[in-house]
Amino acid sequence: MKTTAANGIELAYEEFGHRNADAVLLIAGLGTQMIRWTDHFCATLSGYGFRVIRFDNRDAGCSTHFAQFAPPDFEALAASLRRGQQPVVPYTLYDMAADALGLLDTLSIGKAHVVGRSMGGMIAQIMASDHPDRILSLTSIMSSTGNPAPPQAAPDVMAMLMRPAPSPFVDEEGFVSHSLAFARRITGAVHQVDASAYRALILQEAGRAYDPSATARQIAAMAVAGDRRPQLASITAPTLVIHGSDDPLIPSACGKDTADAVPNADYMLIDGMGHDLPEVLYRSIAEAIARLACRSNSK
Repeated sequence: MKTTAANGIELAYEEFGHRNADAVLLIAGLGTQMIRWTDHFCATLSGYGFRVIRFDNRDAGCSTHFAQFAPPDFEALAASLRRGQQPVVPYTLYDMAADALGLLDTLSIGKAHVVGRSMGGMIAQIMASDHPDRILSLTSIMSSTGNPAPPQAAPDVMAMLMRPAPSPFVDEEGFVSHSLAFARRITGAVHQVDASAYRALILQEAGRAYDPSATARQIAAMAVAGDRRPQLASITAPTLVIHGSDDPLIPSACGKDTADAVPNADYMLIDGMGHDLPEVLYRSIAEAIARLACRSNSK
């Protein structure tokens, strides 16, 4: 792992593949770290001839945390939004998009293929809409446009997401049980969670950095992002939207809405996939990203 200054903060990152190849920037989701893009997935993707870069978003992993800000008051935030007011939050998704672009600048990468999952997909969308000269292609996975019309997360899933977890340093088994229950709920019925591998992953994340208030700040950044469909309509980069048919956190209708918002976007609905990237799908998803990159190179 390396760290570098970008957009006024420190970002932790890792690279796979050849440095002279086209870059693929992987952007992680809410409250998760770059290692959710597993070594196996990164190696699979780099095997298609890419320079694959994963990094910790701000307030995640080994990148800069914003602990000087108290956790957001979500009731007050929601009330402000209902009144049509823009709440003051520690940072926005646009700041996080600027972080990612700053990382590309630091690595002397002029243009990149961007791939984001969940919240990371929202960040990737902003990069593609606001900085078209930097984006070779966009892959938005299990994400949304901010449009409030499509079905939203299942109520029990939201309750699980917002419920505080035991500290892994005080009650490791309670922490694992809490996290595993949520993972099983959002993964879907077809692809089962590998409990042993997931336990190792979340404990590795906790060992790198454990900051529950950071997840709350990232939620606030998403909450104030609004409906981005007008911006997405300006995207010119070849775009692929991937979504699972059984996603209870960001339902598949949100993926279809994303594909409809981006001109000429391809929509890849994966039967049985939930809000997760199971290992059995690594090859097919990497292949889809590589095919999209070929479209970009032929333009």
